[in-house]
Amino acid sequence: PKPKPKPTPPQPFATRLEARKDASTLQLLFKAARLLDESALARAARESGRPPLRRSHTSLLPHIDLAGTRITDLAQRLGVSKQAASQLVDDLEARGVLARAPDAEDARARRVVFTEQGRQALLEGLTLLQRIERELAQAIGETTMAQLHQALVAILATLAAPPQPPRSSNARKTIR
Repeated sequence: PKPKPKPTPPQPFATRLEARKDASTLQLLFKAARLLDESALARAARESGRPPLRRSHTSLLPHIDLAGTRITDLAQRLGVSKQAASQLVDDLEARGVLARAPDAEDARARRVVFTEQGRQALLEGLTLLQRIERELAQAIGETTMAQLHQALVAILATLAAPPQPPRSSNARKTIR
């Protein structure tokens, strides 16, 4: 039997969806982050001559502490199974970016650590990001880029702050 073609969403929905996406600052931030990530990965591969990293690889890197991180902790931080985290580590270990080292706190455990090549690659990646930032600043203006930086610093500070307990509307103290 011939497969049925997927129905095309009605145009009014597609129009509403795009309008909502365009009106959402966070959706625009996610889209910009994805496009920048894809562009930076392709450019890094071109400039380094090394095989390209995948986005799944780069999503793992910020979760690795410089002193090393256990696979179970990586899996939890990424929201994936231990097997999926192990596969990503295996890939990056084969590329010489990561290694597994003994855990000083638990002789049975191993920690994922950056190799010297991996640490150098982190610095090279940040240098590439600085070049991309300068190019974007030329395109959108230094002031706009500085404002974006300030806004992102403020957002990160807000998101990293410990959660505040909810305030009760009737939590007034009665003085007697």
